[in-house]
Amino acid sequence: MKVVFLTLLLGLVCGAQETPAEIDPSKVTGEWRTIYVAADNKEKVVEGGPLRCYNRQIECKNDCEYLLISFYVKFDGRCEFFSEELKRQEGGIYVIEFAGTNYLQIIHVTDNILVFYFENDDGQKITKITEASARGTSFTQEELQKYQELNSERGIPNENIDNVIETDNCPP
Repeated sequence: MKVVFLTLLLGLVCGAQETPAEIDPSKVTGEWRTIYVAADNKEKVVEGGPLRCYNRQIECKNDCEYLLISFYVKFDGRCEFFSEELKRQEGGIYVIEFAGTNYLQIIHVTDNILVFYFENDDGQKITKITEASARGTSFTQEELQKYQELNSERGIPNENIDNVIETDNCPP
């Protein structure tokens, strides 16, 4: 199963429109707020779901060889803070153990928005997820359209997009 998953993951990475070399590290570091999340298995990212994260800070270290990500997850309505340092693997993939094994990649970054694509392997099912963050608290219509395109390219239905910022009552 792992061989099939890694083969699939390699295909997705190679098929991505942006390669890690095109990610500008200076655009990654800073304060970010999760605005939208979408998944092919929506129950993972609905409010109270194990992978509904509320990003706060992302730091790109050593040309993004390491990512330091600070975020909250709600458990029983209470915000729990996490801070994780991830080391870049081959193909620009970062691995984080959280509600299973997650293979994460930055697929789009501008001055205002940052989009992660990741696949969560909980041991029973692989879930494809995108998470879109902004420097502020909203997206422009053009930014939302770009996010929808990124979902479509990865086989995630746009009707599964959930507005995360509306439920973000975690500390800054």
